[in-house]
Amino acid sequence: MADALRLLPATPAEEAADRAAGPGHRMRTGPDTAGDDLVKLVLTLVELLRQLIERQALRRVDAGGLSEEQEEELGATLMALHDRMTELCTEHGYTLADLNIDPGPLGPLLPPSG
Repeated sequence: MADALRLLPATPAEEAADRAAGPGHRMRTGPDTAGDDLVKLVLTLVELLRQLIERQALRRVDAGGLSEEQEEELGATLMALHDRMTELCTEHGYTLADLNIDPGPLGPLLPPSG
């Protein structure tokens, strides 16, 4: 199993390209950081899902299919989810920006903030 998960180290050219690429960055894994890397990956996937849910909710609000009370409840829920994600990141020593990992040719997982 360890052989299946072994990653090749980045070349100096790849490391330079990663630094120049901007906010998205590749994860550097190793046996001593596997637990932290797994936490970061899980937080990244949860943040990606949170952002997708938020976009879908905003589409529903823009479509006008929700009552004012439903919109208020939806907004409060989305804010609570964002706050909880921020707390989880802080608890594990990350920021939300740290979660924008770059798996390779596809580019960063999360859209640019802003």
